[in-house]
Amino acid sequence: MDAFLTATFQTLPLPILILVIIGSILVLGKAADVLVDEAVSLSTRWGVPKMIIGATIVSLGTTLPEVSVSVLAALEGNPGIALGNAVGSIICDTGLILGIAILISPPDIDKRLVNRQGWIQVLSGFLLVFAALPWSNLSSVFSTGGRIDQGTGVVFLILLGVYIYLSIRWSRSKPGELEAGIDDTTEYDESPFWIVLLKLVVAITLVILSSKVLIPSVQETAVRLSIPESIIGATLVAFGTSLPELVTAIQASRRGHSELAVGNIIGADILNVLFVSGAAAAVTRTGLEAPVSFFSFYFPSMLTVLILFRLGIVFSKDKIKRPFGVFLLIIYAMATIAGFIFKG
Repeated sequence: MDAFLTATFQTLPLPILILVIIGSILVLGKAADVLVDEAVSLSTRWGVPKMIIGATIVSLGTTLPEVSVSVLAALEGNPGIALGNAVGSIICDTGLILGIAILISPPDIDKRLVNRQGWIQVLSGFLLVFAALPWSNLSSVFSTGGRIDQGTGVVFLILLGVYIYLSIRWSRSKPGELEAGIDDTTEYDESPFWIVLLKLVVAITLVILSSKVLIPSVQETAVRLSIPESIIGATLVAFGTSLPELVTAIQASRRGHSELAVGNIIGADILNVLFVSGAAAAVTRTGLEAPVSFFSFYFPSMLTVLILFRLGIVFSKDKIKRPFGVFLLIIYAMATIAGFIFKG
């Protein structure tokens, strides 16, 4: 589909491309509106905090672009792209997207919920690094790199199921978490459950499809406007596949459900490890190669962003303040600039 769209957009005149971009953004925004509304509806119906719905169901949907890109890259013999997409998306989600969401609407947080999911988020990042280490010869990590083998990918997918099950179970069994995560005054869709679920699936599908149309159309427009290809290549893969999280986070924050946005980003980071990396490694016999550059730059950058976010939450009270959103954006900008310098 991506190759077909790229070829198609190359034949379109620039004004039509601009109209395609505008149309994709409009569809993306409307689909994200529906996604947020139906996710909040499920949260209220099931008695599950919005942050947990964001960290599980919504994150599963918005992470699908990363999964599709990484799995296809792995199958086509580009495991470095597959792993790079997962790691780059974590940096983009936590630094850029969450920073923007906090600036739009500083979220109220419940420390019990955010701390539990947040520690899983950080541990997932370390798990990815440990899984890629060449344990039989650690001294070779900065000379030959490492690898996430196929068996580890399968284990990651099993852990994904455990994570989703436990997240929902914990949130419904801990006294006080329902009150902390659900606003009883929130109006929600009173349609039959299967209708709500169908709307959620359709909204997620539209978010993903409109993102798939938007990315190549923006790329082709950038090329025609003489924006350097190096800049396009260095930003569009991780940013493009993170677009659903960005739109969902912005819409959730604008509509007063900022805790859903925080949950979505935390969940997306966890899923980038367990779902994206796990699926990409599981479909290839040789697993995912982690070149030396991952250990010398990309993994440290990812862990730095995750740890700084965790520290920010620890020192926050009941609300994440806008200055911390600015801080996350600065960290993201520094990591991106360093990436350009590192790539030489």
